[in-house]
Amino acid sequence: MHIQFDSSVLQPDSRRRGPALDIMAAALKAVDPWGAVQKSLQVDGDRLCLPNQTYDLKALDRILVLGAGKAGGPMAQAVEACLQDRISTGLVVVKDDHEVPTDIIEICAASHPVPDARGVSAGRRILELAQSATRRDLVIALLSGGGSALLVAPAAGISLRDMQDMTHRLLAAGATINEINCLRKHCSGIKGGQLARAAYPAACVTLALSDVIGSPLDIIASGPTVPDHSSWSEAWEIVMRFDLAETLPSAIHKRLKAGLAGTVPDTPKPSDPLFDHAYAVVVADNRTAALAARDHAAELGFGARLITTYLQGEAREVAQVAVGLAQEVQAHANPVTPPACLILGGETTVTLGSHPGQGGRNQELALAAALALQEIPGVVVAALATDGTDGPTDGTGAIVDSTTVARGLELGLNPQQHLKDHNAYPYLAQVQDLLRTGPTFTNVNDLLFVFVWG
Repeated sequence: MHIQFDSSVLQPDSRRRGPALDIMAAALKAVDPWGAVQKSLQVDGDRLCLPNQTYDLKALDRILVLGAGKAGGPMAQAVEACLQDRISTGLVVVKDDHEVPTDIIEICAASHPVPDARGVSAGRRILELAQSATRRDLVIALLSGGGSALLVAPAAGISLRDMQDMTHRLLAAGATINEINCLRKHCSGIKGGQLARAAYPAACVTLALSDVIGSPLDIIASGPTVPDHSSWSEAWEIVMRFDLAETLPSAIHKRLKAGLAGTVPDTPKPSDPLFDHAYAVVVADNRTAALAARDHAAELGFGARLITTYLQGEAREVAQVAVGLAQEVQAHANPVTPPACLILGGETTVTLGSHPGQGGRNQELALAAALALQEIPGVVVAALATDGTDGPTDGTGAIVDSTTVARGLELGLNPQQHLKDHNAYPYLAQVQDLLRTGPTFTNVNDLLFVFVWG
């Protein structure tokens, strides 16, 4: 994987921003999906070897490769490189502009983050392939961030429009990915272990690139091949938490109520015998990227610390925490002496309200940090979406410092108003603090970097 940032962001202070870009590139390289799969999936003669699991290839009639997610393309390429013509067929659905060439496994594209008809078609075809599997077949599932929106097979009575409307409302309300996926699983025929149910009694191997805090397998891509720990009551609690009971599509409301009443079966749970033939492993996650960034920062002479990979909260409030960490380093050399690189991983949220401007959570975080940094020189804050797309924009995130606000004011921009309107993208683009990489073909949540000089 070769990551190239737009060099325009170096202009304000290349001496400090240059190393920051190098460290971010090292983080992304560490979660290259192709390399991650290659480390976990190897062929030794007639044996297919994974961590703590081995399959006899001579005992298999077919190998089917199915999957969904932003990293699906290079993951499929890696499986082909490993298994070659042992693969019988396959289908992996990816986000638009994330298609890559493959020999056997078909790659198709669909919409993200709001599902479309292509995702429905792909989901139904993947279900059909899984249902064709027999006891002597092996199903390899490749799952990564974005898979929840890309792998769509609405439950009976629910339309694509219903799913789109529900997703829009949850996103606008500031729901976390875990909360959104809980609702998705209970309105789907493929999520929450139901793809594994379709493939049973075939053996099922899941290789997951995690975009979820803590990497719970039942949340990654809405867990289509693993036991589901969520319930109808949890799904309904989320609806009530965001006051959506009166605004959700009637078909979804009806299904949730039927589930609560016990007239619709829940998703398969850990005790279900269908999972006796299932195996899953996380091949890379946010911590993988964060540790690589920490190690590269140390090589460049920074006092580097990984603070957390469980970062959550409203983006603009997290920005205040980031600036507070920088001030602690400057004032007390805690937790390290400058030059320092503090790394935080996770996923923040943005509650849009009545001002849905243009941007993403990382851009909003960065603009809020810039406002707090006006009188604090010697600090650079960078917020990065590891998939290369922050919100519905071409921005990957942003990098800011104490000059970001002043440069905007010189251009006649009002940073406070842009933040209030959740409209960080045009501001950051005009002051040339917007990070751009294009699609990275990976996705392991977000990374937040706080660089501090004395």
